[in-house]
Amino acid sequence: MTIKLKRFAAILPVLGLLASCSNDATTSPIEQVSIDVPLISLTAEDVPAHTISSGSVTSDKRITISSRLSGYIGDIAVREGDKVKQGDALFRVDPVDVMQAVNQAKADMRDAGADLERYRSLLRENAVSKQQFDKVKLRHTLAESKLMQAENQLQYAKIKAPVDGTVVKKLLNTGDLASPGVAVLILENAQQLSVETHVSERFISAIHEGDEASVELASMKQPVKAVVRQVVPAADPLTHQFLVKLSLPQMAEILPGMFAEVRFAIGNRKVIILPSSAVVQRNGLHGVYVADADNILHYRLIRAGRKINGSIEALAGLNEGDRIAAEVLPAMASGMKVAGN
Repeated sequence: MTIKLKRFAAILPVLGLLASCSNDATTSPIEQVSIDVPLISLTAEDVPAHTISSGSVTSDKRITISSRLSGYIGDIAVREGDKVKQGDALFRVDPVDVMQAVNQAKADMRDAGADLERYRSLLRENAVSKQQFDKVKLRHTLAESKLMQAENQLQYAKIKAPVDGTVVKKLLNTGDLASPGVAVLILENAQQLSVETHVSERFISAIHEGDEASVELASMKQPVKAVVRQVVPAADPLTHQFLVKLSLPQMAEILPGMFAEVRFAIGNRKVIILPSSAVVQRNGLHGVYVADADNILHYRLIRAGRKINGSIEALAGLNEGDRIAAEVLPAMASGMKVAGN
C-alpha cells in the first residue's frame, strides 16, 4: 500500500504540468503571420489549339536509277553520300546482248543493201517489176531502222545522273547483274525538301493546303515554318490517318531522313494562363499559392503545360475566378494572410 501511494504522488505533478500547458494554449492563440504580395484573379483565355504528329524529311526529287539493259555491272563510279551533278557518270553495264543485236542488224543491213543494189539494176533492165523492187527496198528500210535502234541501245550502257543530287542508297555493286527496272542507285536532291506526316481523321478537316505549320527538328534550335503543300484525300484503311505533305525552307541543317515533329493549328481552346513568377517548382512538381475568402494562402499543386510568351498554361488544379499570389516570395508558406487585401 505504501508503494502505490508513492507512485500516485509522483504522477500528480506531471498531470498538473499538462493541465497548465493546456490552459496556456487556449488562452494564448498563435498570432497570424501576414505577407505583402499582390493577388491576381484568374480568367480563361483563348489560345490556339494544336495537334502534333511525327514524320520525316523527304526529298521532292527522289529518283531511282536502274539500267535499261540486261548485263553485268562493269563499274560503279559513286558511293553512298557522294554528290553528283547532272550528266555525271554513275555506272556502266556490259552490253553483251546489245552488241549481238547490233552485229546481227549490221549483217541484215549489208544483205538488204546488196539485194537493193541488185534489184535496182534489174529494174533498170526491166527484169523485175516495180512491185518486186519496192518489196526489196522496204526490207532495206526495215533493216536500216533495226540497226539504228540497236545502236541507240548502246548509249544506255553508260548510265548518267539525270539531276543534281546525293547518292543515298547503293543497291547493287560491281559484278552484279543489272536488269531493266531493277534499282541500282537512289538519288535525292536536297534543294527541295518536304515533310511527310500522318494526321488523325479527327483533325484532318482543320488542315488545308497553304496553311502554315511549325516543324521541330533535332538539328535546329528553333522550330521552322513549313507550308502544307498537299493533303491526300484518302485515309489509310488500317490507321485511319491521312498523309499530309509540307514544303520546308532550304537550309543546310535540314537533310533527308531526319525525324520531324509537326505542330498544326486546329482552332482555339480555353486555358488558364499564369505568370511564371506565380509558379513554384519543388521536386519536379509545380504549384501556386491560392488565397481563400479570408485571404489566407494555401499551396496547391497544378499540372503545368506549355510556356506561352513567358507565361505557363495551367492544365489542371485551378479554376477560373481563383485568386493566386502574383509572385512567390522566399518566406511564403501556407497559412499566411495576405496583407492589404
